[in-house]
Amino acid sequence: MAQSPKRIEATTPALGKRLKRAFFARSVHEVAPDLIGTTLLVEGVGGIIVEVEAYHHTDPAAHSFRGPTPRNLVMFGPPGFVYVYRSYGIHWCVNFVCEKQGSAAAVLIRALEPTHGLAAMRRRRGLSDQRALCSGPGKLTEALGITHRHNGLALDVPPFALHARTGTLEIVSGVRIGLTKAVELPWRYGLKGSKFLSKPFASRIG
Repeated sequence: MAQSPKRIEATTPALGKRLKRAFFARSVHEVAPDLIGTTLLVEGVGGIIVEVEAYHHTDPAAHSFRGPTPRNLVMFGPPGFVYVYRSYGIHWCVNFVCEKQGSAAAVLIRALEPTHGLAAMRRRRGLSDQRALCSGPGKLTEALGITHRHNGLALDVPPFALHARTGTLEIVSGVRIGLTKAVELPWRYGLKGSKFLSKPFASRIG
């Protein structure tokens, strides 16, 4: 007698412990690589962070370089909050504020590996290719529904949830993308070998 086919249930990766605001009360250069492999969720939709960039107020490429403005004021506040801005008048970008209040340092989230709420992400993005859903800062905010209304919200309370990485991984670094200032700084970090990056990291020779 023929056996009936086995039903395969869709599964999502196990989540690590919830990270609190204290996680961000450190140097932006420590927090940025430590974010690789964590899982960002917005109302249950999101995925594993695979690419970020670090920015500090001493960095000419940072929005905070010339001091506080109504746009960047969140960067000068306490750590563990969300800074959202519009890029080129088109895309929203999401950043996590780091270091002590007044330091004005933040990490730009550049790419995610989608793991939770794929149906919602596909609907918002109008496409089905999982690799293209969150492979860029503007793409991931659209997929997660992040807009200016999230600016200034804390990362450790709803609608946000950030979960610690659950395994070991290898992190690579390189120069940041699309800048005209401080282009030589290797402050971009990513998950080695990830197919969900916004752009591959250059291979090092020698």
